Parts: sequence; C-alpha cells; structure tokens
Amino acid sequence: MKGYERKQLLERVDREGATIGATIPEAITVQGEDINLREFVFEIKRRETIPPGERDRVDRAKSNLRRERLQRRQRLENEDISREEGERLVESIIGIDRALNALESLGPTDLEAEERAKETADKKRWMSFLKKALGRENAGKRSRL
Repeated sequence: MKGYERKQLLERVDREGATIGATIPEAITVQGEDINLREFVFEIKRRETIPPGERDRVDRAKSNLRRERLQRRQRLENEDISREEGERLVESIIGIDRALNALESLGPTDLEAEERAKETADKKRWMSFLKKALGRENAGKRSRL
C-alpha cells in the first residue's frame, strides 16, 4: 500500500462521522475470542437498565473492543499490508466504533452510586467556596517560616 492510500484509510477511521450509517459486525474476533458482536450489543440495548452482574460483562467487552480497535488501527498505520487488507481493517474498526458507541450510550445502572458521587462533589465544592469566602484557603496547610 502506498503512503497516500494509508493516509486516506487512516483519515476514514478518524473521521468524526465515520460510524454514521455503519453497521455493527455480525461476528468479530476480539483478543483471540470469537464474539457475536451484533447479537451482544442488541441484547444489552434491549434492556432499560443493565443489572449489576451484567455491568461487569459490558465493561469488559468495551475494554476489549477498545484494545482491539487500537491494535487494528496500529496495524493499519504501521504494517506493510495490501490496500484490500487496509480496507477490511477500516471497515472492522468502524464497526467496532459503532458497537462502542451503542454500548457507551447505555443509561446509568447504579443511580444510587451516581447520586452519592454528585452529593460528594457538591459538598467539596461548597467547602471550597466557604474556605475562599472566609479567607481560609490555606487553613489546612502550615506555612514554612
């Protein structure tokens, strides 16, 4: 593959709207394991919320898909491959991106934990505001004289 062809393929992969109209691959080999990716994504998306036990499975899948995407992109960028192989890699990367977008768009499952995190952040902001307002920004720090 020539340098300008490689550059064109990489631009297709990195294009912001690359996944528009793309389909999730029926099956894909990720980290040496065959996965029925489309079935998995649709199974997860059918549910309104993801049960806690499934959350770990989805997080692992997303992590593996990101790793696989990176490896395929590096292969496209660095290895001596044919234009046809490059086209196949681009299509698979875009399919992985489409699956990741679908999995990332799932709603939060642990609303209580999310609420606790928001409350904690609010308290920290409030305490920071009070310290600044009262002129005690360095209250917890000792000066070295």
